[in-house]
Amino acid sequence: MRAVVLVGGEGTRLRPLTETTPKPLLPLVDRPILDHVLDHLARHGVREAVLSSPYLPTAFGPFLEARRGDPRVTWVTETEPLGTGGAIVNALSRLGDAPFFALNGDIVTDLDLTAMRAAHERARATVTIALHRVEDARAFGLVEHGPDGRVVAFREKPAEAIPGMINAGTYLIDPSCLRRWTADRPISIEREIFPAVIEAGERVMAFPSEAYWMDLGTPEQYLQAHLDLLLGRVAGIRYPAPWVHPDAEVDLRAHLGRGVAVGSEAWVGPAAQVDDAVLHAGSRVEAGARVVGSVLGPGARVGERATVVDCVLGAGASVAAGQTLRGERVPGPAAEPVAER
Repeated sequence: MRAVVLVGGEGTRLRPLTETTPKPLLPLVDRPILDHVLDHLARHGVREAVLSSPYLPTAFGPFLEARRGDPRVTWVTETEPLGTGGAIVNALSRLGDAPFFALNGDIVTDLDLTAMRAAHERARATVTIALHRVEDARAFGLVEHGPDGRVVAFREKPAEAIPGMINAGTYLIDPSCLRRWTADRPISIEREIFPAVIEAGERVMAFPSEAYWMDLGTPEQYLQAHLDLLLGRVAGIRYPAPWVHPDAEVDLRAHLGRGVAVGSEAWVGPAAQVDDAVLHAGSRVEAGARVVGSVLGPGARVGERATVVDCVLGAGASVAAGQTLRGERVPGPAAEPVAER
Protein backbone atom coordinates (compact mmCIF):
# COMPACT_ATOMS: atom_id res chain seq x y z
CA MET A 1 0.00 0.00 0.00
CA ARG A 2 1.26 3.48 -0.91
CA ALA A 3 0.38 7.01 0.14
CA VAL A 4 1.18 10.56 -0.90
CA VAL A 5 1.58 13.10 1.91
CA LEU A 6 1.26 16.80 1.11
CA VAL A 7 3.86 18.77 3.07
CA GLY A 8 4.15 21.98 1.05
CA GLY A 9 2.03 24.34 3.16
CA GLU A 10 3.69 27.54 4.31
CA GLY A 11 2.11 27.46 7.77
CA THR A 12 1.47 31.21 7.85
CA ARG A 13 -1.03 30.97 10.71
CA LEU A 14 1.63 29.35 12.89
CA ARG A 15 4.15 32.15 12.54
CA PRO A 16 6.62 32.92 14.00
CA LEU A 17 7.25 29.20 14.66
CA THR A 18 7.20 28.39 10.94
CA GLU A 19 9.59 31.18 10.02
CA THR A 20 12.44 28.90 11.09
CA THR A 21 10.89 25.40 10.93
CA PRO A 22 8.57 23.98 8.23
CA LYS A 23 5.19 23.17 9.78
CA PRO A 24 5.41 19.37 9.23
CA LEU A 25 8.68 19.35 11.21
CA LEU A 26 7.41 21.23 14.25
CA PRO A 27 7.64 18.98 17.29
CA LEU A 28 4.49 17.26 18.49
CA VAL A 29 5.40 16.00 21.96
CA ASP A 30 8.41 13.78 21.28
CA ARG A 31 8.87 13.90 17.50
CA PRO A 32 7.93 15.97 14.42
CA ILE A 33 4.33 16.17 13.24
CA LEU A 34 5.36 14.38 10.05
CA ASP A 35 6.70 11.43 12.04
CA HIS A 36 3.27 11.01 13.65
CA VAL A 37 1.60 11.09 10.23
CA LEU A 38 3.98 8.49 8.79
CA ASP A 39 3.73 6.27 11.87
CA HIS A 40 -0.07 6.31 11.55
CA LEU A 41 0.21 5.19 7.93
CA ALA A 42 2.58 2.39 8.90
CA ARG A 43 0.13 1.08 11.50
CA HIS A 44 -2.34 0.53 8.66
CA GLY A 45 -0.06 -1.27 6.26
CA VAL A 46 1.31 1.59 4.17
CA ARG A 47 4.82 0.60 3.11
CA GLU A 48 5.80 3.55 0.91
CA ALA A 49 4.99 7.24 1.24
CA VAL A 50 5.67 9.93 -1.34
CA LEU A 51 6.21 13.37 0.18
CA SER A 52 5.26 16.19 -2.18
CA SER A 53 6.35 19.82 -1.75
CA PRO A 54 7.30 22.79 -3.95
CA TYR A 55 10.60 23.07 -2.13
CA LEU A 56 13.13 21.02 -0.18
CA PRO A 57 14.25 23.20 2.70
CA THR A 58 17.52 22.18 4.29
CA ALA A 59 15.55 21.23 7.41
CA PHE A 60 13.91 18.29 5.59
CA GLY A 61 17.24 16.69 4.71
CA PRO A 62 18.13 15.57 8.26
CA PHE A 63 14.56 14.35 8.79
CA LEU A 64 14.65 12.17 5.69
CA GLU A 65 18.05 10.77 6.64
CA ALA A 66 16.96 10.00 10.20
CA ARG A 67 13.63 8.37 9.31
CA ARG A 68 13.73 4.59 9.78
CA GLY A 69 11.25 1.77 9.23
CA ASP A 70 7.92 1.84 7.40
CA PRO A 71 6.82 3.55 5.38
CA ARG A 72 9.79 4.03 3.07
CA VAL A 73 9.89 7.69 2.05
CA THR A 74 10.29 9.05 -1.47
CA TRP A 75 10.62 12.81 -2.01
CA VAL A 76 9.06 14.61 -4.99
CA THR A 77 9.89 18.28 -5.47
CA GLU A 78 7.34 20.36 -7.36
CA THR A 79 8.90 22.82 -9.80
CA GLU A 80 6.27 25.30 -8.64
CA PRO A 81 3.42 25.13 -6.10
CA LEU A 82 0.78 22.85 -7.63
CA GLY A 83 -2.01 22.91 -5.06
CA THR A 84 -3.55 19.86 -3.42
CA GLY A 85 -4.61 18.22 -6.67
CA GLY A 86 -1.58 19.13 -8.77
CA ALA A 87 0.77 17.76 -6.12
CA ILE A 88 -0.99 14.39 -6.17
CA VAL A 89 -1.01 14.27 -9.98
CA ASN A 90 2.70 15.16 -9.93
CA ALA A 91 3.38 12.10 -7.76
CA LEU A 92 1.40 9.59 -9.86
CA SER A 93 4.46 8.07 -11.52
CA ARG A 94 5.65 6.94 -8.05
CA LEU A 95 2.34 5.48 -6.91
CA GLY A 96 1.65 2.57 -9.28
CA ASP A 97 -1.77 1.44 -10.51
CA ALA A 98 -3.40 0.39 -7.22
CA PRO A 99 -5.53 2.70 -5.07
CA PHE A 100 -3.44 4.87 -2.74
CA PHE A 101 -4.03 7.10 0.24
CA ALA A 102 -3.53 10.86 -0.10
CA LEU A 103 -3.52 13.08 2.94
CA ASN A 104 -2.41 16.37 4.37
CA GLY A 105 0.77 16.32 6.42
CA ASP A 106 -0.53 18.62 9.16
CA ILE A 107 -3.43 16.55 10.49
CA VAL A 108 -3.37 14.49 13.68
CA THR A 109 -5.90 11.67 13.60
CA ASP A 110 -6.49 8.11 14.70
CA LEU A 111 -8.73 7.46 11.69
CA ASP A 112 -9.07 3.74 10.96
CA LEU A 113 -7.46 3.61 7.53
CA THR A 114 -7.88 -0.15 7.38
CA ALA A 115 -11.66 0.19 7.75
CA MET A 116 -11.65 3.02 5.21
CA ARG A 117 -9.88 0.78 2.69
CA ALA A 118 -12.37 -2.03 3.31
CA ALA A 119 -15.30 0.36 2.77
CA HIS A 120 -13.68 1.63 -0.44
CA GLU A 121 -13.36 -1.91 -1.78
CA ARG A 122 -16.91 -2.93 -0.79
CA ALA A 123 -18.36 0.09 -2.57
CA ARG A 124 -16.10 -0.39 -5.60
CA ALA A 125 -15.40 3.30 -5.24
CA THR A 126 -13.16 5.42 -7.42
CA VAL A 127 -12.53 7.85 -4.56
CA THR A 128 -13.33 7.60 -0.85
CA ILE A 129 -13.19 10.78 1.24
CA ALA A 130 -12.90 10.74 5.03
CA LEU A 131 -15.38 13.10 6.68
CA HIS A 132 -15.30 14.59 10.14
CA ARG A 133 -18.15 16.33 11.96
CA VAL A 134 -17.46 19.78 13.41
CA GLU A 135 -19.73 22.17 15.27
CA ASP A 136 -18.46 25.20 13.31
CA ALA A 137 -17.77 24.57 9.62
CA ARG A 138 -16.87 28.17 8.70
CA ALA A 139 -13.17 27.37 8.37
CA PHE A 140 -13.69 24.25 6.27
CA GLY A 141 -16.79 24.12 4.10
CA LEU A 142 -19.18 21.18 3.99
CA VAL A 143 -19.44 17.91 2.06
CA GLU A 144 -22.88 16.61 1.09
CA HIS A 145 -23.58 12.91 0.57
CA GLY A 146 -26.66 10.83 -0.04
CA PRO A 147 -28.12 8.04 2.13
CA ASP A 148 -26.05 5.50 0.17
CA GLY A 149 -22.86 7.37 1.13
CA ARG A 150 -22.24 8.77 -2.34
CA VAL A 151 -20.77 12.30 -2.31
CA VAL A 152 -22.93 14.70 -4.32
CA ALA A 153 -21.50 18.18 -3.66
CA PHE A 154 -18.85 20.30 -1.98
CA ARG A 155 -20.29 23.44 -0.42
CA GLU A 156 -18.38 26.66 0.11
CA LYS A 157 -17.49 27.78 3.62
CA PRO A 158 -20.68 28.93 5.37
CA ALA A 159 -20.94 32.51 6.58
CA GLU A 160 -22.39 31.48 9.93
CA ALA A 161 -21.29 28.95 12.53
CA ILE A 162 -23.18 25.79 11.63
CA PRO A 163 -22.36 22.12 12.30
CA GLY A 164 -21.77 19.60 9.59
CA MET A 165 -19.51 17.06 7.92
CA ILE A 166 -16.27 18.42 6.51
CA ASN A 167 -13.54 17.06 4.29
CA ALA A 168 -11.03 15.58 6.76
CA GLY A 169 -8.12 15.71 4.32
CA THR A 170 -7.63 11.94 3.89
CA TYR A 171 -8.54 10.23 0.62
CA LEU A 172 -8.30 6.80 -0.99
CA ILE A 173 -7.97 7.26 -4.74
CA ASP A 174 -7.91 5.01 -7.78
CA PRO A 175 -5.14 6.61 -9.87
CA SER A 176 -7.01 5.94 -13.14
CA CYS A 177 -9.38 8.83 -12.41
CA LEU A 178 -6.48 11.30 -12.32
CA ARG A 179 -4.92 10.47 -15.70
CA ARG A 180 -6.81 13.28 -17.46
CA TRP A 181 -4.87 15.94 -15.54
CA THR A 182 -1.25 17.01 -15.96
CA ALA A 183 0.98 18.58 -13.34
CA ASP A 184 1.74 21.76 -15.25
CA ARG A 185 -0.40 24.15 -13.21
CA PRO A 186 -1.94 24.46 -9.74
CA ILE A 187 -5.02 22.26 -9.29
CA SER A 188 -7.39 22.05 -6.33
CA ILE A 189 -8.50 18.51 -5.57
CA GLU A 190 -11.60 19.77 -3.73
CA ARG A 191 -12.75 22.42 -6.22
CA GLU A 192 -11.67 20.88 -9.54
CA ILE A 193 -10.76 17.20 -9.46
CA PHE A 194 -13.43 15.74 -7.18
CA PRO A 195 -16.34 17.69 -8.77
CA ALA A 196 -15.16 16.57 -12.23
CA VAL A 197 -14.92 12.93 -11.12
CA ILE A 198 -18.44 13.14 -9.65
CA GLU A 199 -19.79 14.74 -12.85
CA ALA A 200 -18.23 11.92 -14.88
CA GLY A 201 -20.40 9.44 -12.97
CA GLU A 202 -17.59 7.85 -10.96
CA ARG A 203 -18.34 6.57 -7.46
CA VAL A 204 -17.05 9.11 -4.96
CA MET A 205 -17.94 7.80 -1.52
CA ALA A 206 -17.99 9.35 1.93
CA PHE A 207 -16.36 7.69 4.92
CA PRO A 208 -17.81 9.46 7.99
CA SER A 209 -15.88 8.82 11.17
CA GLU A 210 -15.93 9.74 14.82
CA ALA A 211 -12.15 9.35 15.02
CA TYR A 212 -9.98 11.95 16.68
CA TRP A 213 -9.08 14.70 14.20
CA MET A 214 -7.16 17.94 14.58
CA ASP A 215 -5.96 20.34 11.90
CA LEU A 216 -2.73 21.85 13.25
CA GLY A 217 -3.22 25.15 11.46
CA THR A 218 -3.15 27.58 14.39
CA PRO A 219 -1.28 27.88 17.69
CA GLU A 220 -4.49 27.09 19.56
CA GLN A 221 -4.96 23.85 17.59
CA TYR A 222 -1.27 23.00 17.97
CA LEU A 223 -1.55 23.36 21.73
CA GLN A 224 -4.84 21.42 21.83
CA ALA A 225 -3.27 18.51 19.95
CA HIS A 226 -0.51 18.33 22.57
CA LEU A 227 -3.07 18.35 25.36
CA ASP A 228 -5.14 15.63 23.68
CA LEU A 229 -2.09 13.43 23.10
CA LEU A 230 -0.90 13.86 26.69
CA LEU A 231 -4.35 13.10 28.10
CA GLY A 232 -4.75 9.94 26.01
CA ARG A 233 -7.48 11.19 23.68
CA VAL A 234 -5.77 9.83 20.54
CA ALA A 235 -6.11 6.06 20.15
CA GLY A 236 -2.92 4.03 20.14
CA ILE A 237 -0.64 6.74 21.55
CA ARG A 238 0.28 7.13 25.22
CA TYR A 239 2.54 9.65 26.93
CA PRO A 240 3.24 10.57 30.53
CA ALA A 241 1.62 13.88 31.42
CA PRO A 242 3.45 16.20 31.65
CA TRP A 243 6.04 14.98 29.14
CA VAL A 244 9.66 15.98 29.75
CA HIS A 245 12.47 15.08 27.36
CA PRO A 246 15.27 13.12 29.08
CA ASP A 247 17.73 15.88 28.16
CA ALA A 248 15.58 18.67 29.63
CA GLU A 249 16.05 20.04 33.14
CA VAL A 250 13.13 20.97 35.38
CA ASP A 251 13.83 22.29 38.86
CA LEU A 252 12.12 20.27 41.58
CA ARG A 253 10.54 23.46 42.88
CA ALA A 254 8.89 24.25 39.52
CA HIS A 255 5.26 23.43 38.71
CA LEU A 256 4.35 21.68 35.45
CA GLY A 257 0.70 21.07 34.58
CA ARG A 258 -0.39 17.86 32.88
CA GLY A 259 -0.78 19.55 29.51
CA VAL A 260 2.89 20.48 29.20
CA ALA A 261 5.57 19.16 26.83
CA VAL A 262 9.20 20.10 27.53
CA GLY A 263 11.64 19.59 24.68
CA SER A 264 15.29 18.55 24.53
CA GLU A 265 17.70 20.72 26.54
CA ALA A 266 14.91 23.03 27.68
CA TRP A 267 15.22 24.42 31.21
CA VAL A 268 12.57 25.35 33.79
CA GLY A 269 13.81 27.20 36.84
CA PRO A 270 12.80 27.18 40.52
CA ALA A 271 9.32 28.43 41.41
CA ALA A 272 8.40 28.68 37.70
CA GLN A 273 4.84 27.79 36.72
CA VAL A 274 4.08 26.20 33.33
CA ASP A 275 0.57 25.11 32.33
CA ASP A 276 -0.92 24.02 28.97
CA ALA A 277 2.28 24.97 27.15
CA VAL A 278 4.88 23.60 24.76
CA LEU A 279 8.56 24.36 25.29
CA HIS A 280 10.67 23.63 22.22
CA ALA A 281 14.29 22.49 22.33
CA GLY A 282 16.65 24.75 24.23
CA SER A 283 13.98 27.14 25.52
CA ARG A 284 14.23 28.53 29.05
CA VAL A 285 11.73 29.55 31.71
CA GLU A 286 13.63 31.38 34.42
CA ALA A 287 12.99 31.38 38.16
CA GLY A 288 9.56 32.55 39.23
CA ALA A 289 8.28 33.00 35.66
CA ARG A 290 4.78 31.98 34.60
CA VAL A 291 3.97 30.48 31.17
CA VAL A 292 0.35 29.54 30.38
CA GLY A 293 -1.32 28.53 27.10
CA SER A 294 1.79 29.41 25.13
CA VAL A 295 4.41 27.98 22.78
CA LEU A 296 8.10 28.77 23.24
CA GLY A 297 10.11 28.23 20.05
CA PRO A 298 13.66 26.81 20.01
CA GLY A 299 15.98 28.77 22.27
CA ALA A 300 13.26 31.20 23.39
CA ARG A 301 13.66 32.65 26.89
CA VAL A 302 11.20 33.91 29.49
CA GLY A 303 13.01 35.98 32.10
CA GLU A 304 12.73 35.81 35.88
CA ARG A 305 9.26 36.60 37.25
CA ALA A 306 7.94 37.33 33.75
CA THR A 307 4.40 36.30 32.77
CA VAL A 308 3.53 34.93 29.33
CA VAL A 309 -0.11 34.00 28.64
CA ASP A 310 -1.58 32.85 25.30
CA CYS A 311 1.58 33.81 23.40
CA VAL A 312 3.84 32.35 20.73
CA LEU A 313 7.58 33.07 20.95
CA GLY A 314 9.67 32.47 17.85
CA ALA A 315 13.13 30.90 17.79
CA GLY A 316 15.48 32.83 20.06
CA ALA A 317 12.81 35.31 21.19
CA SER A 318 13.20 36.79 24.65
CA VAL A 319 10.85 38.18 27.29
CA ALA A 320 12.56 40.46 29.79
CA ALA A 321 12.54 39.82 33.53
CA GLY A 322 9.32 40.99 35.13
CA GLN A 323 7.59 41.69 31.81
CA THR A 324 3.98 40.58 31.17
CA LEU A 325 2.77 39.53 27.72
CA ARG A 326 -0.74 38.37 26.81
CA GLY A 327 -1.97 37.18 23.44
CA GLU A 328 1.12 38.24 21.50
CA ARG A 329 3.36 36.69 18.88
CA VAL A 330 7.00 37.55 19.41
CA PRO A 331 9.34 36.90 16.45
CA GLY A 332 12.89 35.78 17.02
CA PRO A 333 15.81 38.12 16.37
CA ALA A 334 16.19 37.02 12.74
CA ALA A 335 12.49 36.98 11.84
CA GLU A 336 10.17 39.67 10.55
CA PRO A 337 7.44 40.83 12.99
CA VAL A 338 4.00 39.31 12.37
CA ALA A 339 0.54 40.46 13.35
CA GLU A 340 -0.83 39.49 16.74
CA ARG A 341 -3.75 37.05 16.89
